[in-house]
Amino acid sequence: MSGRTPADARGWAVLGTRLFLAAAEGFGPAEYAAPTPLPGWSRAHLAAHLAANADALGNLVHWAATGEPTPMYASPEERLAGIERGRALPAAELTSWVRESAERLTAGLDALTPEQWQAPVTTAQGRTVPAAELPWLRAREACVHAVDLAAGTAFADLPAGFLAALCADVLAKRAPAFALRTPDGGVRWNPPGSGDQPVVEAELPQLAAYLTGRRHIEGAPPLGPWL
Repeated sequence: MSGRTPADARGWAVLGTRLFLAAAEGFGPAEYAAPTPLPGWSRAHLAAHLAANADALGNLVHWAATGEPTPMYASPEERLAGIERGRALPAAELTSWVRESAERLTAGLDALTPEQWQAPVTTAQGRTVPAAELPWLRAREACVHAVDLAAGTAFADLPAGFLAALCADVLAKRAPAFALRTPDGGVRWNPPGSGDQPVVEAELPQLAAYLTGRRHIEGAPPLGPWL
């Protein structure tokens, strides 16, 4: 379904951050206080989360570069506390954190050697992955949350390659008991077993929105939020 490369992922991460900041640069307190589609989260929560994510992935970059184990977050509780602290920042400071944390992460990734890109690091979910996976982890966060900001960016504005990679990533974890496909057949997923499962057919942006729990497709089983 997807043939993403680290270079693809780095480009998508930059794009997602740019889209997020294109809206957030104009936000004041009222705009940041507005709700998002994520239950209980304002735009300020979302911005603090994205900024903290860049800093946390930066910890993994440090791990890959030095060999010194550096977890993304001290604990799940500290992760949530950091978001709460961040969302209370003045609007300009919060936007600066989003921008500057992304710049620090990009600089750290740029400095990795070919050997360091293969260094194993452990994500907040406990998965051990090579550092080469970090751009994709950032791309998911930046692009999906640029849509969640509800400030003009939609899944249809994201590259088809990213959307296909996102669908593949979600399906590797969710594995719904029904088939999925785009009308042109470019993206297909059939669950193991017999071929008589229901089929959900939609354009790629709609499938991505559905699989990530952002939008329902009529006639399809409901899915909860992802990411």
